[in-house]
Amino acid sequence: MKKNRISRYIDLLFCLVIMPLAIMLLPVDRWIAHNTAFLITLVAYVYLLYFVYRCACLPKLFMQRKYLRITLLLVVLAAVTELLTYFPMPAERITADTQLMAARMNMRRQTIWFFFLVVTGFSLAIELTFELFRQILSRQEVEAEKDKAELALYKAQINPHFLFNTLNTLYALVLSGSDKTESAFVKFSGILRYMYSQSGAELIPAARELEYVRQYVDLQRLRLNHHTMVNLVVEAVYAQALVPPMILITFVENAFKYGTSSETDCTILIRIHVDEFCLWLETENAVMRRREDGACGIGIANCRKRLELLYPGRYTLQTGETDGTYRVRLEIKIKDE
Repeated sequence: MKKNRISRYIDLLFCLVIMPLAIMLLPVDRWIAHNTAFLITLVAYVYLLYFVYRCACLPKLFMQRKYLRITLLLVVLAAVTELLTYFPMPAERITADTQLMAARMNMRRQTIWFFFLVVTGFSLAIELTFELFRQILSRQEVEAEKDKAELALYKAQINPHFLFNTLNTLYALVLSGSDKTESAFVKFSGILRYMYSQSGAELIPAARELEYVRQYVDLQRLRLNHHTMVNLVVEAVYAQALVPPMILITFVENAFKYGTSSETDCTILIRIHVDEFCLWLETENAVMRRREDGACGIGIANCRKRLELLYPGRYTLQTGETDGTYRVRLEIKIKDE
């Protein structure tokens, strides 16, 4: 729609501004008085030539390798232009002075071919610009669809990964015969509702994502004993800020997966801050267990890819272990200030 509107504006610019100015370079007053038919024919031909080019769209034909059609069109237009140079001279303008007649005919020929070249050049420049514009838009649409498909794939991988780990938590509670099992299943049902009602959305209010994190942390607390202390600090300055669903849970989940112990005292610290412009997460946990050699952290890798697709150049993610403590720091610029 936008491209069509721009195209109409350019056509109006050519018809109402550029060509009238070019025509004013001619001896219009004399031609109107002595050669009206030729002037009207020339003006009509110039406008017709322009719209023939615009409809033919030569750059597009060239991209489609329809060289024969392009050649035939140019030959026909050149032939019509040449025929126009033989337009009959008015009787009152015919004189016995052959040099004067030759000069008049030469001027007419140069004028006609000048307009032919001007219209051809302008039309080709416009069509080349629009064809380039179409190619850029087409490439952007393909990239957008590709990014959308990749995001869906990464999200589809995160959901079962998270679900499997959560079911393991419930399984451990059931085996231990804990009286917290019923409460755990209630929280788990809330987590499932969030996953399948919100995870399909591109963006959600931060308040929903934060509540999801709280429910998950509460669920994990139910299975932990007194050796593991969990500190969750949430500062929701602007809870209506829009964030991608399930963008934080993987980092929180990893803290519980590798930072808990039933025999050794340890602490998990989770800080989340969200305002109108920025989302910030920090987790710290003692490394109580490690991945098996060769194991790959699918959740973290997918989150990093999602962040790169959603916020290219607008996020920082730092992960690493120092003195037996694993830290994650994530900062996302969700809105320009």
